[in-house]
Amino acid sequence: MLRWRIAILVSAAIAISYLDRQTLPVAIKAIGRDIPLTNQQFSYLQSAFLFSYAFMYAGGGKLVDALGTRRGFTLIMLFWSLACFSHGFAASFAMLMVSRFLLGMGEGGGFPAATRVVAEWFPVHESATAMGIINAGTAVGAVAAPPLIAIILIYANWRWIFFLTAAIGLLWTLWWRMAYFSPEKHPNLSVAERVTLQSVMEIPFREPKLPWPRLLLVREAWGLIIAKFLSDAAWYFYLFWLPKYLYDARGFDIKSVGRLAWIPYAAAGIGCLVGGRFSSYLVQRNFSLGAARKIALAASAVLMPFILFVPYVRISWALAIFSLAYFGQQSWSTLVMVLPADLFPRNVVGAVAGLVGFGGAMGGIVFGQLVGYLLDHGFGYGIVFTLAGTFHIIGLLVILITIPVVGPLLIPPRLLPEEAI
Repeated sequence: MLRWRIAILVSAAIAISYLDRQTLPVAIKAIGRDIPLTNQQFSYLQSAFLFSYAFMYAGGGKLVDALGTRRGFTLIMLFWSLACFSHGFAASFAMLMVSRFLLGMGEGGGFPAATRVVAEWFPVHESATAMGIINAGTAVGAVAAPPLIAIILIYANWRWIFFLTAAIGLLWTLWWRMAYFSPEKHPNLSVAERVTLQSVMEIPFREPKLPWPRLLLVREAWGLIIAKFLSDAAWYFYLFWLPKYLYDARGFDIKSVGRLAWIPYAAAGIGCLVGGRFSSYLVQRNFSLGAARKIALAASAVLMPFILFVPYVRISWALAIFSLAYFGQQSWSTLVMVLPADLFPRNVVGAVAGLVGFGGAMGGIVFGQLVGYLLDHGFGYGIVFTLAGTFHIIGLLVILITIPVVGPLLIPPRLLPEEAI
């Protein structure tokens, strides 16, 4: 059906974003021969990405709300593909910093746009499954990165990694322009699918738009932002530091990373699909929407503390634990990303998703800087994994406290623009 093909289209974009952001962490050993980097400098590169990613995640949501999904996503993908291309010309740490900053600025709009696609194309009983399919793109891109980069490094200089991944993004942009329209304007929408989407299409875009300062006065928005800050602190550590951990602590070379580092990311993809599908299944079994979301979130969060054991077991078990953590994280992430569409009016979903993503990226910056400091000052990975293993549990408690009911919010009149009262 058309709406599921659109979910796959958006999932492909998310896959490209994760391929692009994994290029530097996986190729860091090869890059380091030309541009030597300390652990702290490596964390600065990730922070440069996440800093601009955070602000553009928030701004990207507003951009997509203003331009519409089709035009907004086109601009976002063009920008981040060109930013990825620029990495190939870096000759110094400073130039890499600039390229990472620009890449984060472009990729920051991806998930807000994806959240808006879900709000436009999927009724509530399908939205978590759709977000699971889209979020599975994170795993596809991350799974592809280690072996693809290893192959490129066998035959070419590391700079070609960035040139080729940028070209993939530009090709996706052409696909998007040809294939995507809103349900109201799509030329190939069948009668049967129009009936299915009637409940979505009847939700008007004329509700009053809330500016960021007023959105930040909504308790549920803060709950999502704080929970995302905590969980993404752990996720970005796993995402950016796993290859380096394998290089530094386990003695892997680029071929070993290419052969094995994709396994946890494959588990992450399964987690995306299982988390979203499990929540949708519970809704279809007549659980309340809130119960369905929170049960699935809790089931995801309880898997995360096992990461504490990684430094103390042999590598086969360490990869298995990483896989379990990646599965739980992406199951969790799928559900957190669909909550803005569950709670907020459709015309501010992009803005809310942007603020939530901003919180997540800031969590990645704060924890990433702490990781770089701890490792360069002799503390080792044990304390890092101990901290990371607690974040999702705390995030779950935050959601339970700040979002007692999952469902369309009644925005207090004091927060509405004067013309809407």
